[in-house]
Amino acid sequence: MATTNDLKNGMVLKIDNQLWSVVEFQHVKPGKGPAFVRTKIKNVLSGKTIDKTFNAGVKVETATVDRRDMTYLYQDGDDYVFMDAATYDQILVTGDTVGDLKNYMVENQSAIVSMYEGSVLYIELPPTVELTISYTEPGLQGDRSNAGTKPATLETGYEIQVPLFLDEGARIKVDTRTGEYAGRVNA
Repeated sequence: MATTNDLKNGMVLKIDNQLWSVVEFQHVKPGKGPAFVRTKIKNVLSGKTIDKTFNAGVKVETATVDRRDMTYLYQDGDDYVFMDAATYDQILVTGDTVGDLKNYMVENQSAIVSMYEGSVLYIELPPTVELTISYTEPGLQGDRSNAGTKPATLETGYEIQVPLFLDEGARIKVDTRTGEYAGRVNA
């Protein structure tokens, strides 16, 4: 248990048997009336964001979310196998939990796996990952009909738009938050 005075960004609260992460908070002391805390909280499982106001000093139930550094090993059917970097324990994470992050995961990649009471809540990848272009058409010199980009298939099977000068086998950085090309990896 904690009070609303202890709230911090990233803290996980248990409200109505659901887990909510504090995105932002603000202590407000109006000229009239009691102080209160205005928060923006995000549902850990669904990603839904809501605004919630608490009276100052009210006790709120916190949840201890265990964030572990893990390594993605391989895909096993619809599940993904991760290994704890410290204990070498392996866990299965469902495809629903991994979601669209599968487009950026390659074997032996590091990730943060967040768990609560033994069940996996979500996976976090670094902001950018390095991937190899497995297929793309050759870019034509002077072709600017599509703003200087062309489709490219990455080693994970995900397709993104890349600049015309990139060829098959090139290593690029991909932003895991937006799914867009973020730059070329210099060898």
